[in-house]
Amino acid sequence: MIFGTERMSYLKQFFAVISSLIFATSVSAELSVGDVAPDFTLTGSDGNQYTLSEMKGKHVVVAFFPKAYTSGWTLECKALRDSDGEIRKYDVAYFMASTDEERVNRGFAEKNGATFPILSDPDKSVCTEYGVLYPIGLARRWTFYIGPEGIIQRIDKDVKPRTAGAQLVKNLQNLNVPVVGGE
Repeated sequence: MIFGTERMSYLKQFFAVISSLIFATSVSAELSVGDVAPDFTLTGSDGNQYTLSEMKGKHVVVAFFPKAYTSGWTLECKALRDSDGEIRKYDVAYFMASTDEERVNRGFAEKNGATFPILSDPDKSVCTEYGVLYPIGLARRWTFYIGPEGIIQRIDKDVKPRTAGAQLVKNLQNLNVPVVGGE
């Protein structure tokens, strides 16, 4: 009987933990189009600090991804790198971001010739604020398009790594982001 009671106690604890994880992820405030984008200061793979509120007046794109050195992220990084010329025609600051440490993102950026900063959120606070953090501690592959006043204009939750660069350009066009030099 003790074994049975002990086992029931462990099962209750197990289900309580699972329920709390499910409940916690289901009630976390998910950001929507029209919301003010949470401010952040993160270190980029180039060693610079980037603060969203300091970019006010400029369109900003933040593409969250799960993990450096994975096949999906490699494809996405290269797709953005290969679309860099088209992206830079727009008046936009664009970044990718993950929960990886800065040194990991720096090495990955160098290895893959990233032409944009990869932001590091190792304490997962920004990923949590943006609602992209999986319970396992990795970010979802979501891209946020933030207007010049800091308002979220679009959230792409269906990012395809292989075509991420072309899709980003298409979204910039659809959002009527100004072209540099008014071309």
